[in-house]
Amino acid sequence: MISTRPLTNFILLLLFVLPSAIYSQDFYDNTQREKWLKIAKDNTPALVETIKKPVGAVKIIADANAFQGYKAISSQSVSEVYKKSFKQQSGTVLDFGQHLTGHVTITINTLNSVQDAPLRFKLTFGEVPAEVAVPFDPYTGGLSRAWLQDEIITVMELPATITIPRRLAFRYVKIDVLGSSPYFDFTINDLTCVGTTSAVNTPDALASSTSALMAQIDAVGLTTLKECMQTVFEDGPKRDRRLWIGDLYLQAQANTYSYKQHDLTKRCLYLLAGLAQKDGFLYCNVFESPQPHAQIGSPFLFDYALLYNVLLKDYLEATGDKQTAIDLWPVAKRQMDNITTYLNSNNIFDAEKAAKNGWWLFVDWNDKLDRQAALQGIMIFSMKQTLALAKRLNKEKEVSQLPGLIDKMSSAALNTLYSKDQKLFVSGPTKQVSYASQSWLIIACVVKKKEAQTILKSLQASKNAIKPGGPYLYHYYVQALIDSGLKEDAKKIVAEYWGGMVNKGADTFWEVYDPSNEQLSPYNFYPVNSYCHAWSCTPIYFIRKYPEIFQANSK
Repeated sequence: MISTRPLTNFILLLLFVLPSAIYSQDFYDNTQREKWLKIAKDNTPALVETIKKPVGAVKIIADANAFQGYKAISSQSVSEVYKKSFKQQSGTVLDFGQHLTGHVTITINTLNSVQDAPLRFKLTFGEVPAEVAVPFDPYTGGLSRAWLQDEIITVMELPATITIPRRLAFRYVKIDVLGSSPYFDFTINDLTCVGTTSAVNTPDALASSTSALMAQIDAVGLTTLKECMQTVFEDGPKRDRRLWIGDLYLQAQANTYSYKQHDLTKRCLYLLAGLAQKDGFLYCNVFESPQPHAQIGSPFLFDYALLYNVLLKDYLEATGDKQTAIDLWPVAKRQMDNITTYLNSNNIFDAEKAAKNGWWLFVDWNDKLDRQAALQGIMIFSMKQTLALAKRLNKEKEVSQLPGLIDKMSSAALNTLYSKDQKLFVSGPTKQVSYASQSWLIIACVVKKKEAQTILKSLQASKNAIKPGGPYLYHYYVQALIDSGLKEDAKKIVAEYWGGMVNKGADTFWEVYDPSNEQLSPYNFYPVNSYCHAWSCTPIYFIRKYPEIFQANSK
């Protein structure tokens, strides 16, 4: 009798040893990566520079009715600040009248006598009034203290013109004198910002019938997107100043209906591909400088990787650039290989197991959110969009598994995650009801339009549903409302949520906004929040793609 043990051992070798050997190598060869990175580099946009100066000096005062408890009120003209001794004006706040991203230069001159000692200043830059009013220390935040925009400069000789090395994102500048001699005096004669953006096209004018509030929301959204359009679509020009897939997906949608600078989207698509993990899956974010790179060892963000495919399909539809879609198809195809990794026997995504094994499941900032059902929706949505992309490229055979998976996972969502009693999708072991679950499973078209309307009405009536933690998920909730035909409800959310920011003085839309808690921060210190953030710009997408909804007399 011939022993089968050697054959068994060989099979075990194939199953366990060879895959690890394969994935220790690079899924994409170096030639391919180099090509992708070269295309990304070739599509680097030129930055447009605009010189901006402050429009006045303001006092930041406490006001319980103002955003985060502080507001700016006009105090004096800039010319008055410049002509007087600055020793007597320490703590002055200059207002540039708009959000800017760029480099700041300050000019200082002797007023009388001779400088006999160094001068030392602290400049604090804020996107909103509270940033220049709230003390930064003791710092309690979970991110680097260095993200906060305060800079100390020491001036040894006057006159002096000093440019802050760091690029800044701000509207307000507070100038404090930390050290000076009693034997001479000085003035600050000029403060200038060279603002930068790669947004050069002029968006189309809105229809004259667009409501006044929606026109305001659109204008703030356009500024938000413009400020985030640097040499990539940044997530925020203050922080983190890098390319994130989730932000990019929403920015590209907004860009398609506004600035239409698709070369920047193309650059970002290739940059992400060229810097993918060795196993072929995508990093959730990448850096440009000092050379393009990713943060090796950072957690794999599953939902962001899936959105890359939707972004590529949308890019193809917006531009007709089939060559880019063909070039990057291997990346999109690879992202589908993770779909079945954590499916249980019922074809439901096992979010707990995925998280325990190191995957980052984002979906929304709300820490209370159970992400299982939402991820089920995102997976189905991404598979459908990938299949549509494959059909455009005649690549259906390469993803022949998708139709079956879409059917199985859609049926599983209805059979396992849908509560007939509540007329709502539930998620996780506690059967949690959330806006995220309903939104994503509706966007994925797991239910028909009439059923989607019933679900969303049930959601609105639910007192215990977990609400969105910020603008990112609110975007998908609005999309679900539009997809289900609840257009007036969608309009109301845009008016109340983004309009709420406008009514509280927003020049640009914020990373985090909870109307019931204006000091909410995922980082445990609200001044470090980004107040010009990419994922918040999307009302311009809704207002411009669906103008019939947002006209003044729409029904």
